[in-house]
Amino acid sequence: MYGQTTITTPDTAASRMYRIEVQGMRQSSESEKQNYAIRKSGSVFYTVPYSRMNEQMQRINRMGGKIVSIQPLNTQPAPQPETSE
Repeated sequence: MYGQTTITTPDTAASRMYRIEVQGMRQSSESEKQNYAIRKSGSVFYTVPYSRMNEQMQRINRMGGKIVSIQPLNTQPAPQPETSE
């Protein structure tokens, strides 16, 4: 809306990665162009940055896949508790 802005820092937006689990991918003309065969297992995993998540989800839907889960990947190590000696 007019007058509203969203503030995101490039460092945090670029570093957010997500893992998308997909089932039911079918062979299509797009996947036949690949140099490798489609996996025969039930699930396929895609790791994408936040900025490309929308286009990857649209591609999955076009190929007949069903998104089972989306999980954030922790790119920064968890803070370690301080030990007192």
